[in-house]
Amino acid sequence: MWLIAGVVTGVLVTIAIALLGIAWFKRGIPTESMGPPHFVEETTSSGIDHTYDGDFTFFVGGGVAVLDCNNDGRPDLYLAGGRNPAALYRNDSPLAGALRFSGIPDTATDLINVTGAYPVDIDSDSHIDLAVLRLGENVMLRGLGDCRFERANETWGVDGSSEWTVAFSSKWEGSASLPTLAFGNYVELDQSGKQTGGCSDNYLIRPIDDTGYDTPISLRPGWCTLSILFSDWDRSGRSDLRITNDRHYYRDGEEQLWRTAEGEPPRLYRQDEGWQKMQIWGMGIASHDLTGDGLPEVFLTSQGDNKLQTLANGPEQPNYRDIALLRGVTAHRPFTGDVVLPSTAWHAEFQDVNNDGLTDLYIAKGNVEAMPDYAARDPSNLLLGNPDGTFTEKADVAGLVTFARVRGAALADFNLDGMLDLVEVNRRESVTLWRNVGGGVATQPVPMGSWMAIQLHQSGPNSDAIGSWIEVRIGRHTMERELTIGGGHAGGQLGWIHFGMGTATRAEVRVQWPDGERGPWLTVDANHFLIIERGADKVETWLPPAS
Repeated sequence: MWLIAGVVTGVLVTIAIALLGIAWFKRGIPTESMGPPHFVEETTSSGIDHTYDGDFTFFVGGGVAVLDCNNDGRPDLYLAGGRNPAALYRNDSPLAGALRFSGIPDTATDLINVTGAYPVDIDSDSHIDLAVLRLGENVMLRGLGDCRFERANETWGVDGSSEWTVAFSSKWEGSASLPTLAFGNYVELDQSGKQTGGCSDNYLIRPIDDTGYDTPISLRPGWCTLSILFSDWDRSGRSDLRITNDRHYYRDGEEQLWRTAEGEPPRLYRQDEGWQKMQIWGMGIASHDLTGDGLPEVFLTSQGDNKLQTLANGPEQPNYRDIALLRGVTAHRPFTGDVVLPSTAWHAEFQDVNNDGLTDLYIAKGNVEAMPDYAARDPSNLLLGNPDGTFTEKADVAGLVTFARVRGAALADFNLDGMLDLVEVNRRESVTLWRNVGGGVATQPVPMGSWMAIQLHQSGPNSDAIGSWIEVRIGRHTMERELTIGGGHAGGQLGWIHFGMGTATRAEVRVQWPDGERGPWLTVDANHFLIIERGADKVETWLPPAS
């Protein structure tokens, strides 16, 4: 009987994948993957020497913020340190060359007890700021240019609280000059640093006027949160707050979606509105439109139980169903190493690492500390997208296999060659930096596929146009990306938005701006960095520095 049931299940899954593939091809998705790129490890030669360390309060966290702190177009790094000081590194990499970084010591940025950080231009002055998450008071750092920062909690009236914070997200509401801020807090601790047996409330902070912030609003109950993300999940123009929670520390909790409409108090979505109760060991959130319907799917990392959720009945209700098995992204056990034990997943990120026009998925992995029921040798995943909408593991072929306990990470083009590189923050080991050399080797990189990188700009508040959607059309194939701040695990990016283009040499680009206005379709050539100014009738091409 079990054999028959297994065969039937297998047949049904095969049919489902086949039907999925038919629908996929109808949208003109590229018909061939370009295979895995090759990554070479350049940590030591890059000049980065930094470790995220500490006892149980730093088992979680370990994020990295990717930002351009000196406005030269290169993505710089701000790395959490736990009990070690956090560190800011300026990117000095030559164009298309080996990765090079220089440490920028400063008392403003070299904070201790940092779990993570997120870049956001709060005052829209073209200098990116940092929301620094800590065990203790969270610190807002105002960017001054030239990779310098100053504390701004008092300037902006931000209450940094005194919780164990590991999650952050931000959005602009209506005509507000300042963004709404959300902080996700983890296990509740007493004054001596011991666990109380409960979870801390999360906080929403809205601006009171053009210069500062109101009293924090408690998002109660909190269920030991590890990642949060404002996202326009139903394309209504309103971004709601998705929260993933660690069930290891709660009894009656669940995953959460808070409705956060302008001018209204936040409230949880209920079951009678379509929300389905789910409990996982929630670690990180990644959001991306994988199905081509203009609505973002949500990937949730966990311990042996990763989820890929899509709306079951369209945007009318937040009713999600899991398609991780159909797409091949369960990633619940290591593909090498301790293959019989469950994995522990942290940061997740959707990007196109081989520029074939098919979305890929990176998942950071690593044991919490020494949990014997979970894999110790647990390498991170690089799941490459296939034309039929499924994913295939290729981290081993790409050369990315290590057994470090990775926490935060980021895929970004550090040397501006059109190929996404990788930085990983490891627990109790040095940060790891990987250069993407495409189909070549370190001494002779070979590009894979065409690409474009886009930045948006609008005048006034929210100059980076957070909340926009970028549409890229190549023939019958359209890709859509939502610009958000948040998600991941304890870190995120603000800068170039990367699109792989496969073999195409030209594409059309259109922007839906945060207020819902759609700009015109603009024709662009491949292999360029592009700046789209709101109201402009053409795209500005940005040229990277020669060295």
